[in-house]
Amino acid sequence: MSAYEAYAEEKQRLDALVEEGRLIEEIREDLDGAVIRFSAAPGAARGTGEDAALGLRIGTADARKHAAVLLIRQLAVGEAGGEAD
Repeated sequence: MSAYEAYAEEKQRLDALVEEGRLIEEIREDLDGAVIRFSAAPGAARGTGEDAALGLRIGTADARKHAAVLLIRQLAVGEAGGEAD
């Protein structure tokens, strides 16, 4: 698998989790890449498997950058929502 194909696959997995409505709770970097912990899917019924937080390991540098962009967007939306109060 080429480096681009690996990145594209990891990016697709990240985007799919965000589209489900999951929020990034934590990003932990290590020598093998990063582990990103996502919240449970919103409105998920208990016992469906979607009601649990999950972790995703990504290895490519470009996918880690994409995860950082997603987190920055998530934080910006949260701050914008907080200002309306």
